Formats: sequence, structure tokens, C-alpha cells
Amino acid sequence: MVEILALIPARGGSKGLPGKNIKTLGGFPLIGYSIAAALNSKLVCRTVVTTDDPEIADKAREYGAEVPFLRPTEIAQDDTLDLPVFQHALNWFSEHESYRPDFVVQLRPTSPFRPPELIDEAIQILIDNPGASSVRGVVPSKENPFKMWMIEPDGRMVPLLETEFEEPFNMPRQELPASYWQTGHIDVVRAETIINGSMSGQGIYSHIIDPLFSVDLDNLQDWQRAEMRLKSLGSQIILPPREKNIIPELVSLLVLDFDGVLTDDRVYVNQHGEETVAAHRGDGMGIAQVKKAGIEVIILSKEKNPVVKARADKLGIPVYQGIDEKGPELISILADRGFSSESVVYLGNDINDLPCFPLVGLAAAVADSHPLVIEKAQLVLSKNGGHGAVRELCDLLLEKN
Repeated sequence: MVEILALIPARGGSKGLPGKNIKTLGGFPLIGYSIAAALNSKLVCRTVVTTDDPEIADKAREYGAEVPFLRPTEIAQDDTLDLPVFQHALNWFSEHESYRPDFVVQLRPTSPFRPPELIDEAIQILIDNPGASSVRGVVPSKENPFKMWMIEPDGRMVPLLETEFEEPFNMPRQELPASYWQTGHIDVVRAETIINGSMSGQGIYSHIIDPLFSVDLDNLQDWQRAEMRLKSLGSQIILPPREKNIIPELVSLLVLDFDGVLTDDRVYVNQHGEETVAAHRGDGMGIAQVKKAGIEVIILSKEKNPVVKARADKLGIPVYQGIDEKGPELISILADRGFSSESVVYLGNDINDLPCFPLVGLAAAVADSHPLVIEKAQLVLSKNGGHGAVRELCDLLLEKN
């Protein structure tokens, strides 16, 4: 049997995005995605995080990784290469545990979106090719290097590549060889290759990845793009596990926003100016089930529209609408109805829901919520508003209660 170690490098310092490796993305710390991907693998034997930061170490352990050592400061600098980090880890395991893996899988936290089969497919390529020293994840490159240039000090341009083509920079792109860009999704390397001084060796094989999964997080703009990409990927990628212990032991009241939660946040207007919305039938079934279990459900909405009341009547739940300041209104509702805040769950999607979050036992958000809501929510669902998110939350409440 091949012994395979997944090693996730996550140092504490980051100038572009301070605290990047444990910054919340889609309701989970960034490092949680790489840990979840490794733990999901059928072939990985151990999942280890190498870090110099005790806070990252604690978060990594929380999500299921081993952190048997803290990385020395001298190999946790801005300019530290991968090789000394991985050599340090392999030497530590050899000296302290007599543990010597055959393959090492590198999973960079900054490339968090991985389909479920990616890791095992890459490992299998290395297993099936004894002459290979490593496997590297790549995507088709956006720009073709045959059309790239270097500029001399005098301003003269020279082609980046020397090729057999006479003028590749003037050729149609389709007639040039395909080129690929290495991503941070995955590298699988024979341990002996690392010990001998290389993170790849000479026999490098490819694992081609759909560009849909390719993001690299170096600055705030990258982060915002990743949040948007995450909404579209949904169940196509491995997500970290939810913390079940964040759901209150006893839930007495479920409070729902309307637009963007019970609907997909769109409104349809006919020629008479009448508005209609789209709702999800599964949400209605979920609400019926939690009501049957003794959990009250209400709608708290900014909109004052007959369609809100019509949907609430259909679901058989009270509605409070035309509420501009949701926080004070929720305080009043809880006082009037005698609910303790710890037993209340709130589900929202936009910034006007944020004042309610500190007032309840669990603040939840649908998957396509505003980024600030996702950042503040204790629980981020996998489904979008109007597409079964309420049913998803109802199922979680029923499972816990």
C-alpha cells in the first residue's frame, strides 16, 4: 500500500490579505477547504498543516487536520520557497515518528475550490506512472506564451520563446500548440524527490483541471471574485463540514427574511404593474415539518407587498412586513412572545438583516447572500435563496432537535 501524506502549507504572515488562511470564505475559514478536500480523499492517509501561527494551528485542528509541530520562523518568511518547508516536515516526521510517506500531496489554501475526485485522480496518475516524479495540476492558459515578448533596454521586442515557427506571434492562436498554467490546486510528489532537493523532479505529469475551479487569493479583489464564484459552484466542490454544535439545543422560533430567502430575490412585473415572485415548494414542506416539531416560524420583511402576505398565508405563518429597522422589531417580537434569544434562529441574505444577527442564538445566511452577511453569519447554507435554502435549514434544525 502506498503511504500518502497531504501537507497544507499555511504561514501566518500575509501582506496582501492579513490573516488570509483563516479569513472566512463562504462561511468557512479558508484553510478549511483544503483540509476538507484531503479528508475526503480515499487515498490520503494523513492530513497535516505546517504553520508557524498558533491561531492557524488551532483552526486547522478544529477542522480535522493534524498539526504536530509549528514551523520554524526562518522558513515562514515572504520569500520562503516550498522546498525547505516540505523538507522540514519530512525530516520532522522521520526523526520524531519514524514516519516516511511515499507520496506527498501539496494543497495550497489559496486554491480552495476542488471537485471531489481531483486529489485521488492526481494520486492515481503518479501510481500508474512509475517513471514520474510528480503530478501537477494545470489549467489551459488564458494567454499563449508563443505570443509573449521580452523588451530589451533599448525598447526592442524579442519573442519570449524560441520555436520552430518562423513568426508564431503572427500566427492564429488555434494553429499554435496548446499551453497550460500551473495552479495551486494540487501537486503530488514522490517523497524521495523532495528529499533529494526538488518539488517536482524531471518527470512531471499533468492533471488538467477545469478552469471553472481556478481562483488564486492574493488580494481583496481576488477574494470578492472567489465569493461570487463560490455561489455558482455550489455542490460541485468539497466544502468544509458545518459545525453542528452551533445549532441551539432547543429552537423555539425560526425567523425568515422574505426577498432573497423565500424567493430568489427577483420580482416579475406585468403590464398592469402587478408583482409576482418565485418560491420553492420544498421550503413550504420544510416549514410545515418544523412547525409540526413545535418550532414557530415567522416572516420579518422590509417589503410591504401583498405577495408577501399571500405567501405567508399559504404557509400558515405570521408575517411582519414594512419593517425598516429589523433589529428593534425583532427585540419587540421576542419580548411580546416570550422567546429567549438563545432559542431563536434567523435566516437572512442582505445587510438589513445584520442587526438581527447578534440578537439570536443562530444567525444563518443563504448561499448567495451579500458578502458582508456571509462573513457575519454563523452558518452559511449551501443553497441559494428561493432554491431550497429554507428547506435545508429546516432539515438541519429537525436533525438537531
